[in-house]
Amino acid sequence: MSRNAESTAFRSALEVIRAVEPRVADAIGAELTDQRESLKLIASENYASPATLLAMGNWFSDKYAEGTVGRRFYAGCQNVDTVEALAAEHARELFGAAHAYVQPHSGIDANLVAFWAVLADRVESPALKKAQVRQVNDLTEADWFALRRELGNQRMLGMSLDAGGHLTHGFRPNISGKMFDQRSYGTDPATGLIDYDRVAEAAREFKPLILVGGYSAYPRKVNFRILREIADSVGATFMVDMAHFAGLVAGKVFTGDFDPVPHAHIVTTTTHKSLRGPRGGMVLCQPELADQVDRGCPMVLGGPLPHVMAAKAVALAEARRPDFADYAQRIVDNAQALAEGLLRRGAKLVTGGTDNHLVLIDVSGYGLTGRQAEQALLDSGIVTNRNSVPQDPNGAWYTSGIRIGTPALTTRGLGTAEMDQTAELIHTVLAQTTAGANADGTPSKAKYTLDPGLADKVARQATDLLATHPLYPAIDLG
Repeated sequence: MSRNAESTAFRSALEVIRAVEPRVADAIGAELTDQRESLKLIASENYASPATLLAMGNWFSDKYAEGTVGRRFYAGCQNVDTVEALAAEHARELFGAAHAYVQPHSGIDANLVAFWAVLADRVESPALKKAQVRQVNDLTEADWFALRRELGNQRMLGMSLDAGGHLTHGFRPNISGKMFDQRSYGTDPATGLIDYDRVAEAAREFKPLILVGGYSAYPRKVNFRILREIADSVGATFMVDMAHFAGLVAGKVFTGDFDPVPHAHIVTTTTHKSLRGPRGGMVLCQPELADQVDRGCPMVLGGPLPHVMAAKAVALAEARRPDFADYAQRIVDNAQALAEGLLRRGAKLVTGGTDNHLVLIDVSGYGLTGRQAEQALLDSGIVTNRNSVPQDPNGAWYTSGIRIGTPALTTRGLGTAEMDQTAELIHTVLAQTTAGANADGTPSKAKYTLDPGLADKVARQATDLLATHPLYPAIDLG
């Protein structure tokens, strides 16, 4: 698409929206302005291409399409079949997967599909076979009661939240924690790294049905070959959530033992983050789980979103281009440059650096909580998110960490030199922010003091840093 065509397309879309609800059009325009002017360092965010964005705004939004390709519960889905099949084809080829399921609406949906596919394969199918029936509706009331109890009595072992795991890996506030009896493996207190011997010990003791690998705030590579060996040793199904680092797998930065697809029975991911697609989810699996995964709708999901599947197909096609591998490598190069810049300035980093797309700053070294640091940086035009660190004394709300990542800034074209400048801006803000006090004089975990003049200065510097790397430069909203 030419630059003029991109600009015309988005301006025309806003004009159509404005005619119905101008406040929505204004909010869309304001969001583009904010994203253009802010130093976006949230590790889970990126910028989708104009082609991917436009693929979501079309007539596919009007279609119901329960079922799978060629097996729909609604007529008239031949065009939905086309885009879903294309998205699945691109996913299989991109990741070298035997099977791909592209219907999940989000990462949690992808994980739920995976969990229930494993439960169906490991628990439900044997029960049906034992009862000599084909489907659950054919079970007696007594057998159905027994199966339901057994489905709810399974175990999961995954990375702890404070070590970098994710809420959807069996933790109580999430539905996954209400489904499974869950235990966690952490990291070595001295190094912050996964201790595979301790994971193996926990697996032998707990004997989980599912061993989960993957993370949302762990700055290092994971050896999935070793985790698969641990899973096999206790008869567990090995599942990997690669939502954060899928782009590094697609771009062949993570290969061999660090590529989860050849080692896991089932892999889940989001399609945004480092993969740079639309917001959504996806499941990859070995052939023996394909039929169960394809039952994600209606087992877990509502009707698929064909317009988002169309956008997934576009984004996955983009990721199969040779330049995506260069992009993925630059993500890691930038993250390492950012980490090195922070370390030189005295920042304390979890694990002392990074192998992937993210850096986790322990801001207690600045005398701050994560919440104080997050807001002070936001005041200064730097968008991050607070995050727990291992054995975090401030819990999951206030935290002691700030998680930052480089996928979005790498998309904009920033390189290692700009990462060092970014490290300087971050350090300047954190070093000049002081923790506040509550009304009774006790230390506050939320209040802080930062000179507004300094915040404005850093915000201007951030804008200047971005000026030479414009976001969606072809799009002029007028």
